[in-house]
Amino acid sequence: MNPELRATLAGLYQRCDAWQGADALLRRSPAQLWFRHRARSRLAVLGYHGIEDRSSFEAHLDRLCDRSAPVSLRQVEEAARGGPPLPPRAVLVTFDDGDVSVHRDALPALKARGIPAVCFVVAGLVGTDTPFWWDEVEQLARAGGTTDLVPPAAPELLPHTLKLLPERRRREALRQLRDSARTPVARKPQLTEVQLRELAAGGVDIGNHTLTHPCLDRCDDRQVRAEVLDAHRLLTDCLGRPPTAFAYPNGNTDARVHRLLGEAGYRSGFLYNHRLAHPGARHPLRIDRLVVSTRASADRLETILSGLHSTVFALARGAARAAVRSAQAIRRTS
Repeated sequence: MNPELRATLAGLYQRCDAWQGADALLRRSPAQLWFRHRARSRLAVLGYHGIEDRSSFEAHLDRLCDRSAPVSLRQVEEAARGGPPLPPRAVLVTFDDGDVSVHRDALPALKARGIPAVCFVVAGLVGTDTPFWWDEVEQLARAGGTTDLVPPAAPELLPHTLKLLPERRRREALRQLRDSARTPVARKPQLTEVQLRELAAGGVDIGNHTLTHPCLDRCDDRQVRAEVLDAHRLLTDCLGRPPTAFAYPNGNTDARVHRLLGEAGYRSGFLYNHRLAHPGARHPLRIDRLVVSTRASADRLETILSGLHSTVFALARGAARAAVRSAQAIRRTS
């Protein structure tokens, strides 16, 4: 994917929250009724990150208790491998990256309602105060940091542009940004081993989200192996048992990763493609997930759970791709 198209799509994702006014119309449309009926037999795997709005997140959980059937990772893994089917309107709550707010805010809310969940952790950050690299890139850019390895981009879009680079060049771009920024970025406390064990004891399974969160399809063979297996060892040592679930950073899959996960005994792998899942219909290491924020309104959550939001967003994404390609063709012929 070229940088211009990538930046356009990233901007579309970031502006998605601005569509909240249209969500009420979508939720009350005839299409929502049809999509909700269709979604009854599918699995909604909600992919959160941190808890930006605790009260809104708690409202999400209350809605899941009232109108859905929260299920555990074990139930999903069994269903994905031909075991007992999931109940109608099944939903699995997941978190990517392992932000400390999952322990501070999500854990007590989940425990109070008896809802299981999964937290996919960037293992190399556990017990450190190192910020997530994409947050650091944006902050460095805002502090005047530059790199000559990608075209200039707005600070909020620069992390998306860096994801297009081979992993070694991405790390070099980050070094350039650090060297040229006027000030270093603020440190960020990460989850500790004690907190990971408390999450696991509280009903939140801990999954592997690699060692440092690169795009695995941009890594060489040695990097892929280290990112998957070194993280696996760290999490196994911390938890006293190996993780069984893996989430692909940025949703980028790779045949080498699938092979390593199979050899290491993983039972599930999760994408980030904003689709409802069909346990048992696809490979267990390629389970679809829905993109959701704790800031999402009640209307937005309903259209996400039904799959209507996925369809509308896919249409908007297709239109954005077509617009960029059309502009590129005009420039080439002018």
